[in-house]
Amino acid sequence: MSNTPNFPFFENEFVKAMTQFRVPTVDVEMMVTAQRKNVEAFTAANRLAIVRSQAVMRRQLEIFRQTVEESSRTIKDMATTAEPNDRLTKQVEMLRSAYDQALSNMNELTDMLQKSNTEAAELIQTRVSEAMGEVKKSVDKKAGKPAEPNIKVAK
Repeated sequence: MSNTPNFPFFENEFVKAMTQFRVPTVDVEMMVTAQRKNVEAFTAANRLAIVRSQAVMRRQLEIFRQTVEESSRTIKDMATTAEPNDRLTKQVEMLRSAYDQALSNMNELTDMLQKSNTEAAELIQTRVSEAMGEVKKSVDKKAGKPAEPNIKVAK
């Protein structure tokens, strides 16, 4: 008695069915090259994303520093103002200026992130397009011509 499992369907019917079809062979070298190019494209996209993220973080730190300096100046200026109406006017001006600056900063950071995402997506999109062309070229090359199925007619 053998310890090898017996799969009669696989050994008989499945193998017979698969031998009736001509399947183009796989170009291993093309696949390795394609995978290398895929890794390079994803690496480039990740590198770009990291560089852009660092630029956004640097800009956020710069914005924070500017905000602290402006707030400090405004607080000192308000402390030297004795008149309550003047103080209120300066507070309103400060709030309006802070609001306008916050909107401007938010738009700037959003634009930076959008540009980063677009550039990374374009790298990946270009590689996917190239890969599709490579696969088509390889299949056309290996097939030579469209394979005709070998169909046996039962009597």
